[in-house]
Amino acid sequence: MSNNQEKDRKLDDGLNEVEGIYIDEIVMHLKTIWKSKKLIINITLIFMSIGMFFAIFTPKKYTASTVIIPQSSTSNKAGGNLGGLAALAGFNIGGMDNGDSEIPPSLYPQILSSITFQKELLNTPLTIEGIQEKVTYRKYYLEVYAPGVINTLKKYTIGLPELFFKKIKQKKQVNSLNETPNPESKIFTTTSEEKELIEKLLSDISLNVNEKEGYISISSKMLEPKIASELTLRTQELLQKYIIEFKVNKSKDKLSFIQDRYFEKEKEFKEIQSKLTAFQDQNQFSNTSRAKKRLTQYQTEYDLVFDVYSDLGKQLVAQQIKVKEDTPVFTVIKPVVTPIEKSEPKRPIILISWTFLGLLVSLSMIFGNFFFNSLKNSWNK
Repeated sequence: MSNNQEKDRKLDDGLNEVEGIYIDEIVMHLKTIWKSKKLIINITLIFMSIGMFFAIFTPKKYTASTVIIPQSSTSNKAGGNLGGLAALAGFNIGGMDNGDSEIPPSLYPQILSSITFQKELLNTPLTIEGIQEKVTYRKYYLEVYAPGVINTLKKYTIGLPELFFKKIKQKKQVNSLNETPNPESKIFTTTSEEKELIEKLLSDISLNVNEKEGYISISSKMLEPKIASELTLRTQELLQKYIIEFKVNKSKDKLSFIQDRYFEKEKEFKEIQSKLTAFQDQNQFSNTSRAKKRLTQYQTEYDLVFDVYSDLGKQLVAQQIKVKEDTPVFTVIKPVVTPIEKSEPKRPIILISWTFLGLLVSLSMIFGNFFFNSLKNSWNK
């Protein structure tokens, strides 16, 4: 028992010694921090001043948003209410082609990445405060927009190399853009100016798809509340337009084909109808075999054309119903509202973040210097 007690006593002494070493180190570090308190305060104040500068001169931004739910009818609805109405009219739309084309919601952001979509957005008319006539997004950033203090500093300090290379690229593009473009070409071209505007546009607009809940949220962050709401609404309308066009494209092509054939047969039907009527009027008192034979030919041709014409008429109405049925309906859960309060900058957060960063930098400098000196002393020994 005495040996065990002796072991326990030695273990406790060892633990106390280790604990004492740790306490001594903590006290030493606290003393180091206390001795360097002026350096810590000065560096923290410098970073706090930088944070205050950014908090004051960062331009205000306003965010407008909307939430929509796309609702497209399924292919089996052809046998529902519309199908019943079609049956009363004497035709069946149940056997029509139901191979609908759908855009998965996960691909909606890809529509925003489309160059045609982006170019249409660049031409969005915006209401600018102080300007009577509306100006496009493109014209706003090229002629009206005045960058703030921070953006100007960035442009002419760290952004100088980029500015230099951009000027060189613009000179090279002048010659290529002077060439006459091929109107039948399906390849789009953009200038460096447009590229910069598109990058700015994509930073101003946000499109998120919640596949689980089945809704789409669109938001725009701009310097003026009215601009933010108008850009959000335009993005929503364009997105709906592109989705609808893609969804009903196949049905519309088929409708256009049936319409063309219907009008062709309508013209042919009217011609044979006129011939038949005129022949009947001219030969109503004639009982010759030749007249009867000619009348039978006209009547047969009339019946044949009428059957095709009538069938095409039914197909035309059915396809018109199909186009309407395939057109997606968008339910607006949260309409676009012009924001009243700014969303950026969050000045207290900016100030606190820069202050914390200054404190972290000052402590890193102190302990980095302490570690370096310790390492140097160990090396010399």
